[in-house]
Amino acid sequence: MENQSLPSKEISVATKTFIPAFRAKVGDWTYYICIMKYAQVAREVGFAHELGGNKDLNSLIQRGIGARTEGIKNYLLKSEHRFLGSLIVATWGGDPEYLELHMDDPDGVLKGVDNGFGVLTFDGSHQFFALDGQHRLRAIKDAIKQRPELGAEDICVLLVSHYDTLDGRERTQRLFTNINRNAKNTTQAENIALDVDDAFAILTRRMLTEHPFLSAAGRVRVFTRPPSEGDFSLAAGSIPVGDKSALTTITVLYEILKTLSWGLPAEINDLQNRPSDEVLEQSYQALVHRVDEMLKAAGDVATVLQATPNAKDLRAPKGKEGNGQPMLRPVVQKAVARVLRTIVDQDLLSWEEALERLLKLPWKISDAPWVSVFNPENSKMITAKENTELLEEMLRVHLAPTSKAEVTRARKTFKEVRQKQYPVAQDDLELGILSSEE
Repeated sequence: MENQSLPSKEISVATKTFIPAFRAKVGDWTYYICIMKYAQVAREVGFAHELGGNKDLNSLIQRGIGARTEGIKNYLLKSEHRFLGSLIVATWGGDPEYLELHMDDPDGVLKGVDNGFGVLTFDGSHQFFALDGQHRLRAIKDAIKQRPELGAEDICVLLVSHYDTLDGRERTQRLFTNINRNAKNTTQAENIALDVDDAFAILTRRMLTEHPFLSAAGRVRVFTRPPSEGDFSLAAGSIPVGDKSALTTITVLYEILKTLSWGLPAEINDLQNRPSDEVLEQSYQALVHRVDEMLKAAGDVATVLQATPNAKDLRAPKGKEGNGQPMLRPVVQKAVARVLRTIVDQDLLSWEEALERLLKLPWKISDAPWVSVFNPENSKMITAKENTELLEEMLRVHLAPTSKAEVTRARKTFKEVRQKQYPVAQDDLELGILSSEE
């Protein structure tokens, strides 16, 4: 074999880096099977934060890392039988080249055996970041701090190339999502942040990076715990009362965009196939318009929030929580969007007419219909399923009741769920009943 003494670890000559590797192919990917020392992995493989324009989205190329990391670290520290599976690592930059090596085999006995074996070379400017195996990577980094001698142990690394272009980022994101979707379920928030085929995930990310209001720092909550060396927790469907900036969360925004998407090209509902750029642009512009108009009709919440130094003072003013703005509560946001969608779908009112009625509602959380999900006695939200369904039912009879019987049923349901009379009288709600001409 040429270069008989080829080692199993990285060698640096001047600024160049050489890594022994087997080259392999699967699908449209070429990848390299390498052996690295724990010390090299701990030193050189990081948690990427370069994707996207929103600083929170930048952290979502990797999965969130939770308490499970501690168990892996202890396993490395204490077990003599320790063994970790391969990491999948993307390499960014470094002008990688592959030099194939061949064995000396004059008799042809080894013909074909040496195919795909060689050396990867980098110019020294490369960076590595993990696509899969973040729990193991975090555990390796932490374990070596306590037992540096572990740095001499080996792990298999599968290297793929990442290109810092629009197509390159999309390709790497798709690989990440596919790896985790097929190996271990990703959370909804992770899929929204990374999926490059789901139109609503794409549009949600664009909102976070381009929308004049929603792109502001912290306006859409992505994390419940901010990233720290790969360790973070992703936001789901609620916002802490004390959050200083957020209107909503990434998952709620995604749901709202899906809810408000009636009348748009059917392609955006195929979550497995990316729509054309033209369809995405058309859908984005339509959804921006609808979101903006909905927020305007909901007490002009965007303008008010921008003028408020601390969102908590608007969401739940200290000692006067009942005066809080309902639209700063995700449960209300989803209910408003769903009821508007139902009204338009059923041709009860036009979008513009429905917004006119929405604008006339009192925008104080202790008022009707918001008391369906708020308890004025203890100033707490009530977000059980029966309460969220109740809110939608009460919103419906405020915005587009079709009969006296519908109003009666809604008020009866409120009394059953909340154990009190609805604060708006039957006669007052009946004034909004739609005539046959509407």
